[in-house]
Amino acid sequence: MHYLSKSVTRPFLAALALASVSMVAVHAEDAKPALANSLNTDDKSAEPDDKLLKKDAAVKVEEGKYFDAEGHPTFHITDAGKKFDWYTYSGYRRYHAECHVCHGPDGMGSTYAPALKDSLKHLSYEEFIGILAGGKHDVSSSDQKVMPAFGDNKNVMCYSDDLYVYLKARASGAMGRVRPGDKEDKPEAAKKAEKECMGG
Repeated sequence: MHYLSKSVTRPFLAALALASVSMVAVHAEDAKPALANSLNTDDKSAEPDDKLLKKDAAVKVEEGKYFDAEGHPTFHITDAGKKFDWYTYSGYRRYHAECHVCHGPDGMGSTYAPALKDSLKHLSYEEFIGILAGGKHDVSSSDQKVMPAFGDNKNVMCYSDDLYVYLKARASGAMGRVRPGDKEDKPEAAKKAEKECMGG
């Protein structure tokens, strides 16, 4: 290369540098799935609670929505925990759009709001919807728990069942700290309900 002019060597070196960067980028892309999986190997937040898993098990499905033995919406996770029903997937998305700022990512809680993955171990469906719509004010001399009411917030209330089933899946240990990948198709009933609720 000593005998080549700068006008020839500069483009050659630039191409060589670009090829090296591209090769590094391909290897980085290849590493992403392994890295993502390794982040959850010790996920203690997904330890199965057999009692809750049995209680929350889906016993019927109507138009793509699953229900437990008490007739409340519930999750349906198949393919060894890799495929999610539409409502659990939607609940994950809605939770991280509307709730995680206070209650922490994946329902894990924060310094000023409880871990909903723990609260949903004992809250009933009716209690959950009531708190979501009306808020909560527990004030004592040693503690203050104030949650705003979301009854007028369509981005929350139109997806209240979705939020419930997602948090139930977290509470029972059926779902870890993962972003749902594979999911069932969005049911026509969900599309219709969303359109009617959102006023679209």
